[in-house]
Amino acid sequence: MNKSIANNRLMSVDVLRGFDLLMIIVADRFFYNLNTAAKTNFTKTLTDQFEHPEWIGFHLYDVIMPLFLFVVGVVIPFSLGKRSTDEESDYKLYKHIFRRFVILFILGWIVQGNLLFLDLSKFHIFSNTLQAIAVGYLFSCIAYINLSKKGRYIFFASCLILYAVLLAVPNYFGHSFELLPNKNLPIYIDQQIFGRFYDQTQYSWLLTGLGFTATTMSGLFAGELLLSSLSRQKIANYLFIIGVSGIVISLIIGLWHPIIKKIWTSSFVLFSSGISFVLLALFYWIVDVKGYTKWANPFRVIGLNAIAAYVGSHVFNFSLIAKQIFFGFEQFTGAYYDAFCDLAGFGILYFLLWYMHKNKTYIKV
Repeated sequence: MNKSIANNRLMSVDVLRGFDLLMIIVADRFFYNLNTAAKTNFTKTLTDQFEHPEWIGFHLYDVIMPLFLFVVGVVIPFSLGKRSTDEESDYKLYKHIFRRFVILFILGWIVQGNLLFLDLSKFHIFSNTLQAIAVGYLFSCIAYINLSKKGRYIFFASCLILYAVLLAVPNYFGHSFELLPNKNLPIYIDQQIFGRFYDQTQYSWLLTGLGFTATTMSGLFAGELLLSSLSRQKIANYLFIIGVSGIVISLIIGLWHPIIKKIWTSSFVLFSSGISFVLLALFYWIVDVKGYTKWANPFRVIGLNAIAAYVGSHVFNFSLIAKQIFFGFEQFTGAYYDAFCDLAGFGILYFLLWYMHKNKTYIKV
């Protein structure tokens, strides 16, 4: 637990992280319950956008997880750059990186790996956003420490190309593979290696680490741009241009190599990273270039305690807690009671985060 936050960190990065966490914590469940009550075309459209597509394609909700990885990458040049100037030994630097990797993986087991069941038959080795972040963070940090700037770009491109080529080859190990649910190479590898501990979903994890790493690396490149000597307005412009270019390139590549979030295809990496660049450009321009900050403080409260917000919202059912407190409101809200409790539950969590922020208490790993 850390009682201080660096003064030189960009507010927009924390605000963007907080915005992303808000979508993770409450958006999907709230819009689902809102549509269940309202049953209008508008609420149905919102609900659809906060659900993942069956396979190929992209909804708004699909940017939430890659944006989380992207922001982790953005911070790497800030954190590791500072540590390198502090003349830390390589041993201490790698100890910090691997410690964070292990903690994130364990938290992933707590959140979605079913560790708290204390039942080995229900345990999943790799099945959570925090574990994807752990993988992307580990390899991105190693690349940042050991490779030149050009080398990091080559590493990023190599991850995308290698993964795309692996998915394009139709036959491995005497089996035929396609980019279809449960018939693709990444899922097969997970099933074979994880065995009984495979999470039985359409999502892939192990081979998809190439995509997780590339997504985090894209954020690292954005972080390096934020630290450059360019004017803030130029940085915002470049972030936006890079983001739009990534989206366009991904759509072109997607004609042959589809955008599929569940197996994190290379086209998905480029598309989601492009959107992340555009969002960072927007938040950076509004908050750090133009200085409009008052509206952003609530998001920053969440973003500064991202781990506490994410793990807390998954371990504790705040909507259920709200129902124990606000049960008297059911007579007034009727069919909207569940949606109301989603917002009330988030309010309870937010109050805890605000209290931690007020006391300058930040949980870091």
